[in-house]
Amino acid sequence: MLEPAESYEAMMRDFVWRIPERYNIAYEVCDRWALREPERTCLHYFEPDGRHRSMRYGTLARRSSAFARSLAAKGITKGDRVALLLPQSFETVVAHVAIYRLGAIAVPLALLFGPDALDYRLLVSGARAVVTNAMGLEKLAEIADRRAALSCCVSIDGADRHAFGFETMCDADDTLLEPVATTAATPALMIFTSGTTGAPKGALHGHGVLAGHMPGIQYTHAFLPQPGDRMWTPADWAWAGGLLNALLPALALGVPVVASKAQKFDAETACRILAEMEVRNAFLPPTALRLLATVEAPRERFAIDLRTLSSAGEPLGTETATWAERALGVPVNELYGQTECNAVIGSCAQNGAARRGSTGLPLPGHRVALLDADGTPVGPGMRGEIAIAGPDPVMFLGYWRDAAATEAKFCGDWMLTGDHAIADTEGYITFIGREDDIITSSGFRIGPAEIENCLEGHRAVALAAVVGKPDPVRTEIVKAYVVLRPGEAGTPALAADLSAHVRAKLSAHEYPREIAFVESLPMTTTGKIIRRELRERAAREIEAADAS
Repeated sequence: MLEPAESYEAMMRDFVWRIPERYNIAYEVCDRWALREPERTCLHYFEPDGRHRSMRYGTLARRSSAFARSLAAKGITKGDRVALLLPQSFETVVAHVAIYRLGAIAVPLALLFGPDALDYRLLVSGARAVVTNAMGLEKLAEIADRRAALSCCVSIDGADRHAFGFETMCDADDTLLEPVATTAATPALMIFTSGTTGAPKGALHGHGVLAGHMPGIQYTHAFLPQPGDRMWTPADWAWAGGLLNALLPALALGVPVVASKAQKFDAETACRILAEMEVRNAFLPPTALRLLATVEAPRERFAIDLRTLSSAGEPLGTETATWAERALGVPVNELYGQTECNAVIGSCAQNGAARRGSTGLPLPGHRVALLDADGTPVGPGMRGEIAIAGPDPVMFLGYWRDAAATEAKFCGDWMLTGDHAIADTEGYITFIGREDDIITSSGFRIGPAEIENCLEGHRAVALAAVVGKPDPVRTEIVKAYVVLRPGEAGTPALAADLSAHVRAKLSAHEYPREIAFVESLPMTTTGKIIRRELRERAAREIEAADAS
């Protein structure tokens, strides 16, 4: 447990990792509480009709034990990969805990994936079983001839000729099944990278990844848990952010977690969830916060009463952060990390360790540096690549069966992120962008995040993405793709106004020379903008112009 400290400096000075030799996620998020407080509520489920449900730790322990026994009867054993193709639900949590009990490896997958994306991940992971619902079964049916490795398919919507029934598998002997003996380094979880810069890779984590997340999540939520705390995130639990920044740490701390089924974020529904489910702690990715900004007076209309709010996935930006603190009543504490090494930088305004526009400082237990191209740490005010020193309990064990890619991720003991940032004299780290996203224009190196933040501060803009478009004179020009707020029209006059807005707020070399108004932006299932697709779109525009 991370204890409150008088300052960030005191917390960092006194922190020591204490991870037991025997460590299993199933025990930490379930059995620890089920054995001493079986009637304690662990999960709440939001129903749009108001008939909300809840689950207790004792029930979670019994159902996950029964499901684990049923999986074992189907041949699933320690080290086997079990895919989870499910929305937020009680069944998803039961399945996760059951997999960890067996010492198997959970492979969470987003229901939004199409058949080809699923086929690729199932093939790479070598999944032996998959737990899904009716929607997932339909997608799996399209690749049935390519799923030979799957020995077991389970449906939470009932059994059919293609799948065993989840409920039936939970009706077996429900006495507590003690988790198999595992250590912090025993593989437990495989999360695929988002694929923004290439083919997705399976990042393998040990059981200790949960222990590694605990202090950072506690800190960015102002020393979670406090009386009355209750956690919710709209983020998919198949994403490292939803799973490791919210669900699993909250369960381990005895904080009830709110689940909601919706696959597509809706701002009005999100406000209902925050109010009706009495959410006190929320993890809202930047995209979700920007969409919430379209709701007028959310606290007054929905009686939202948050104690803490955190965000991660992309740079938040000062405009969104300012709106959120004013409209939602709490500061936004940012988190930074990657699928391979999550939650290593963050802020906590309640402890005086936050600076607007900055992601924050290294979180307790993590050693972070900004390195130059030679792997040497750079000084304050100098651009460098964010790197994390190993060993670190949140650091991945490696890419699944890809030793070459794993080796390329490191420079000595430093894990390289590919993300560039600047640190000030007090150590606050400000994200600039991925190396692939940096725009080279007229000799200037320009990060897209600051321009996107500036555009989203304009009254007409809901979302913005910025890329470099090849240009024979300037090497590249800044091109912006903009999603407007409801009621706004994408006219040449508005485009000129947006360019002038950036030029006035930032600088003459950063303003977008071209602006395209679009209905939506290409995003990963985790809400990250896929700038690679936008760069390809910009290149095709040039080809089309040349052809004409």
